[in-house]
Amino acid sequence: MADLPTSARAELYPEIEPHRAGMLALDATHTMYWEESGNAAGTPVLFLHGGPGAGSSPAHRRFFDPAHYRIVIFDQRGAGRSTPLGELRENTTPHLVADIERLRRHLAVERWLVFGGSWGSTLALAYGEAHPERCTGFILRGVFLCRKSEIEWFLYGLRGFFPEAWRTFAAIIPPEERGDLLRAYYRRLTDPDPGVHLPAARAWSTYEGLCSTLLPSPETVAYFAGDNVALGLARIEAHYFSHDIFLPQDALLANVGRVRELPCTIVQGRYDAVCPIVTADELHEAWPEAEYIVVPDAGHSAWEPAICAELVKATERFKAWR
Repeated sequence: MADLPTSARAELYPEIEPHRAGMLALDATHTMYWEESGNAAGTPVLFLHGGPGAGSSPAHRRFFDPAHYRIVIFDQRGAGRSTPLGELRENTTPHLVADIERLRRHLAVERWLVFGGSWGSTLALAYGEAHPERCTGFILRGVFLCRKSEIEWFLYGLRGFFPEAWRTFAAIIPPEERGDLLRAYYRRLTDPDPGVHLPAARAWSTYEGLCSTLLPSPETVAYFAGDNVALGLARIEAHYFSHDIFLPQDALLANVGRVRELPCTIVQGRYDAVCPIVTADELHEAWPEAEYIVVPDAGHSAWEPAICAELVKATERFKAWR
């Protein structure tokens, strides 16, 4: 793509409130929370949260200039304020892609900039490759393609960097089941008894939170450990991981050609342990036109100071695109 203009701003925008929000019925089971903030007549931008299952937060509005952007945020099926929390029925990547299109039509948006980090980058690519004509561009952070190698890394490879966190993560599973942590966790996370699924959810989610920042962040861990975040995140992640995200293996990388003509900025922490840089590097190899920013002093979290700054800079540069 052509060079994006430079921008000096790197600070988050002030807190704002939505000017409208709602619950959109998706089917007989699922209802989706959505909200709009910023400039109602501005450039539409869609924020896709991580996980899958983590949900969005008010702070996510702050990446975008509210005077310029029409900021659309929603909670994916089973996550956040969408209902039912942690529901796995009819919850697949094709369902989520269809939900985005349903929301776009509901809000009468013609095209939008798509912003997603971690699982949000996965879903951004899945949506963009299915509906490139509805996208003006992409901002992708902490790239995750949810391939078998990446799932195996999350379950076992992180032990090499966070052995204490991994030991706690594995400890709730009996030794004889630790050869297949995903299967063992999924069985517990889908158990109807809260006495079984909640401890498993807290252990899974806390593990992810502990591994998400370059330096220890008690605030991050506390957020991940909250019951609502933990249940949505752990149960839905295990569901998607157990089913190869309901897409053919390597499909997202193989189909990048469908979006290569659109502008894209990739922001990746050099020391991202949850979604190691090799995946972002492979995406950039397949999409060399994309702007690729490696942040030298950051891990995975969007709230790492240097990651946060680069994401704001990216949204500033995209103001020049229509």
